[in-house]
Amino acid sequence: MSINMLGRIIWFILIVAALTLLFRSALVPLFFTEAKESAVPRLVEARGNLAEDEESTIELFENSRDSVVFITTRQRVMDVWTRNTFSVPRGTGSGFIWDDDGHIVTNFHVIKGASEATVRLADGRDYKAVLVGASPAHDIAVLKVGIGLQRPRPVPLGTSHDLKVGQKVFAIGNPFGLDWTLTTGIVSALDRSLPGDDGRNIENLIQTDAAINPGSSGGPLLDSAGRLIGINTMIYSPTGASAGVSFSVPVDTVNRVVPQLISRGKYIRPGLGITVDSKLNERLIGMLNITGVVILGINPGSAAAAAGLKGATITPDGKVKPGDVIVALDNRPIITVDELLARLDKYKVGDVVQVTILREEKEITLPITLQPGV
Repeated sequence: MSINMLGRIIWFILIVAALTLLFRSALVPLFFTEAKESAVPRLVEARGNLAEDEESTIELFENSRDSVVFITTRQRVMDVWTRNTFSVPRGTGSGFIWDDDGHIVTNFHVIKGASEATVRLADGRDYKAVLVGASPAHDIAVLKVGIGLQRPRPVPLGTSHDLKVGQKVFAIGNPFGLDWTLTTGIVSALDRSLPGDDGRNIENLIQTDAAINPGSSGGPLLDSAGRLIGINTMIYSPTGASAGVSFSVPVDTVNRVVPQLISRGKYIRPGLGITVDSKLNERLIGMLNITGVVILGINPGSAAAAAGLKGATITPDGKVKPGDVIVALDNRPIITVDELLARLDKYKVGDVVQVTILREEKEITLPITLQPGV
């Protein structure tokens, strides 16, 4: 390539670069001038009044918020090398004010395995809590704190036996540690049953689509009047987060169990004085081709013994010979052991129930006075 040709190429490159700089210097001010002219705040349109249902939801939350608490738990652990013990965070949950004496109701699984718990009120005050009593079979626990003069009001109580699928519900809790969160939904189903921590099924649960996530457990489920209708207890989800299926312990159960936990420290189930077993019952009714609860044994001196109920016996060749089989309670069919226990749980010690049994292919109905069970 000749020197003249090389010089021309260099001049061409310089001219192109100069023209590029010239156009950029001319366009950039124009671009930013346009941006400045259009960056004027837009006029805000008046929202107007809130919808009636919005106002009622806001009012419900503001009236109920102070009655809900944030619970943090800690657990004592031991260093295997130094043998020193120290306290580490264990988890969080929710709860609510039960009465003016400082009792807090929450889920049993919120405080299970914890050595200490701290309750935080909506105004930021923290209190050390003591465990008053718990019923793992219902996933309910009662704590107590020494709240001062400015104590929040207890959550108003409603009823759960008259709930209808489709009615609105409101849940307040502390999901993932995000304090005082409101979610809404409807009653999706009633009388659900799920396994509890003690191996027994928790019966009569309320199913709702209100979002319940870890940390919300123990918080109140409210109706549209702001009354307690349940304790948010668990979710059904393959991921561990809310998938639109949540469950709550009904308030009728809560109002039956909590007073006993406060006065006795434990819940005493009403019982018949019989021995039953869920897994063995499934095998026996399958072998006998019947439905009901096979009575395995009768406790001496029990109400069942006084009523003349008969338990199963073992034949010389090692086979189980069934005695009486409970098929109904107060004229309502009984199919499983869990159903029998849940049905008895709706009564009180001293109540008289009509127990229908199957004995030698004949149905017999006997009145039995309920006694303290296990």
